[in-house]
Amino acid sequence: MKVCGVELKGSEAIISLVGYDQGAFQVPDCRQRLFTVSQSEDTDAIRQFQFAFKKLLEDYHIDEVVILRREQKGKFAGSSTSFKLEAAIQLIGLPVSVLATAQVKEQFKAAPPSTDFGGLELKKFQQPAFNAAYAFLNMKLNQR
Repeated sequence: MKVCGVELKGSEAIISLVGYDQGAFQVPDCRQRLFTVSQSEDTDAIRQFQFAFKKLLEDYHIDEVVILRREQKGKFAGSSTSFKLEAAIQLIGLPVSVLATAQVKEQFKAAPPSTDFGGLELKKFQQPAFNAAYAFLNMKLNQR
């Protein structure tokens, strides 16, 4: 099973791919680390984002997308663009789950990764997306 973890920040969708096969977690190389939408009020820009994101999911044979939940109100609320990006991702056709930060922390406490994040071939800004994907896979494995 391969999962794409997504952190939506402003007009960016930061991604990390995580897979689980034959009893081991894998972090495959990916041609793209983030998607940026500069004109979120432009319908074509959102369609281009959705097309590019869908193509990446197809090319890497992703089974499910996991989005890190953002607040809808208050000081730490997500931007309107980030919610547009979430809707575009949800309409791609793959299963999409939204995880709260508390769920991610709970999974990391119960089953921390066997390797340090620094040892992975990921950039530091991808860590929240990786954490969401890893936590989601742990949750799926514990349901079996």
